[in-house]
Amino acid sequence: MKSEFKFREDMDRRIVRLESKQDSWHMNWAEGKNKWGTVLCPEEIRHEVKREILDNGNLQETYCFTNISDFPVFTGKTDIGIYATFNDNYENAEVCLKQRCHTHIFCGGNSSWVMAQRMGGEAPHLGLVLTKGSLFGYSEERVETTQGRLENLSNDRGDFILHPEADELMPGESMIIAWELFWFQNREDFKQQLLAHKNFMVLETEQCTVLRGEQIRFQVTVQADGKEPVSVKSGGREIPSVQRREGNLLFAACRYSPEKTGEMPFEIRIGDKKLCALFYVSEEPGILAEKRCRFIARNQQYNGKADSLKGAYLIYDTEEGRIYYHHRNDYNGGRERVGMGVLMARYLQEKDDVKLRESLEGYIGYVYRELYDENTGEVFNDIRYANDYRRLYNAPWVACFQLELYNLYGSSKYLTDAYRTLCRYYQEGGGKFYPIMLPAAELVQKLQETGKKKEAEEIRGYLTEHGDWILERGLAYMACEVDYEQSIVAPAVDCLIQAYQVSGEKKYFAEAEKQLEVLKLFHARQADYHQFENAIRHWDGYWFGKNRMLGDTYPHYWSALTGIVWLKYIQASGKDAGMESVRAILRGPLSLFTAEGTASCAMVFPEQVNGKKGHFYDPWANDQDWGLYFALKYYPFVIR
Repeated sequence: MKSEFKFREDMDRRIVRLESKQDSWHMNWAEGKNKWGTVLCPEEIRHEVKREILDNGNLQETYCFTNISDFPVFTGKTDIGIYATFNDNYENAEVCLKQRCHTHIFCGGNSSWVMAQRMGGEAPHLGLVLTKGSLFGYSEERVETTQGRLENLSNDRGDFILHPEADELMPGESMIIAWELFWFQNREDFKQQLLAHKNFMVLETEQCTVLRGEQIRFQVTVQADGKEPVSVKSGGREIPSVQRREGNLLFAACRYSPEKTGEMPFEIRIGDKKLCALFYVSEEPGILAEKRCRFIARNQQYNGKADSLKGAYLIYDTEEGRIYYHHRNDYNGGRERVGMGVLMARYLQEKDDVKLRESLEGYIGYVYRELYDENTGEVFNDIRYANDYRRLYNAPWVACFQLELYNLYGSSKYLTDAYRTLCRYYQEGGGKFYPIMLPAAELVQKLQETGKKKEAEEIRGYLTEHGDWILERGLAYMACEVDYEQSIVAPAVDCLIQAYQVSGEKKYFAEAEKQLEVLKLFHARQADYHQFENAIRHWDGYWFGKNRMLGDTYPHYWSALTGIVWLKYIQASGKDAGMESVRAILRGPLSLFTAEGTASCAMVFPEQVNGKKGHFYDPWANDQDWGLYFALKYYPFVIR
């Protein structure tokens, strides 16, 4: 088969340009700070690189590592690494949609893969399938300063470093890692090309996060010519599976009832090949919310010497066991931390509690004293009406809080306040922005239900004008705090669907349907609960975490925005296709919360970032409570 690959190497056989001959945009898929194929390894190990076009047209890369010392060499988890610099970074949307890719990486043993899809969804896309050796994880190398703008730290996902599974090499012994790069048209085509490789296992499941009392269910598909069955183990114990053959394909279906909450690893084998999968068993959202709200009231509500912070819900450091505040934006007493108040108000609608009501009332007093002007509807960035950093995101979150207070107390005051808040938001230019969690259509409905028709019509007018602006821009998304990201596209789809809900005009729905397809590309289905249907995000741990670590954050609570707008699309269209994905996306953030009520603002997923240890849940409980709020609000769609 004729190859469609076009690539250029340097003298050390590292790729400096990699593209498809069929790509009208001539995208370089291998662009990074380092060169594709750069190798990291101990000095006692020599590496050699071989690259060739195979008969099937794929580009095969083989990396051979040989111990050239007189002694055994034991390698640690990240001692050996191969740079695979998929071109995943954010510039303006026009560049991203044509010239950049979302890089979905699964390092699961011998059955590891990478699915890199162009951000606009137009084929060809680039895949990587491991054919020899085993990968256990990946690291990222990030640029720490970019063009003098601190904000640019959020825009470049960095260079990926794939790590072979740690091994011990005797003198003269070699280890080989080989993979094939191939072009694919869509995700089904990607799957079929993986399965074209003998003994390469593909695991499929509807949910990688299950709730206590549910079964873990998955199916493994593999091309296997022999009669050897697939073996499934967890914790060293054999797990039964139902297996069947269709031609040269073997299917192994597994159903397992976990006995406890927490991580549940599986090792699936056929012959000498293995696939490592990781599931998560969570408490039911209502139980998590109860524990979390009690923890917030007991540990995260301020009652110290600073009068301006009295009643505030603040960051909690789970390492030091104390709350933390700083006027710096992402650590202060407002902004995203309003999500704690929203969660508390929502939970009390499900289950009343005297102490939690007292806590919420203290928080309401704080918000109305320090963050919100009842006369003008203005929302402030921090205590003492501080707006030294003006931010359009803040107002919709306070409006969400006010609507939940209305739902809880039934007081028209809070409904009027929410109306005033959104009016001020739009007067300040919010109609040309992508707001996260804008509750405009819900507010219109409640205003109409209470006879406030004039106010409802005003918000409806703002919302349809907002929809017209998004409609006019289309996929040419305006840069916000990040140049292009999942939480720009999700709000765009959300505003369009809301404009459709309040107007009935199909132009908004048609555009929402188009942009939803672009939004879905941020998500994939790796057999690891951290990544499964969790959107690519790679800066949240730096801005909101104690350790200020850049790198992929799997999971992150704003990932759930995709599930919310997808659910709204399903409800508006009458189509139920995609409900299991919606459920998985809404469940994704649940692992950020513990049964004791603590939480983490972000899980920094890579093994290392810039040489520092990663793969940890950040010790700050900061802004993550929106994720649990979503699970409560959309509870009927979270459970099966």
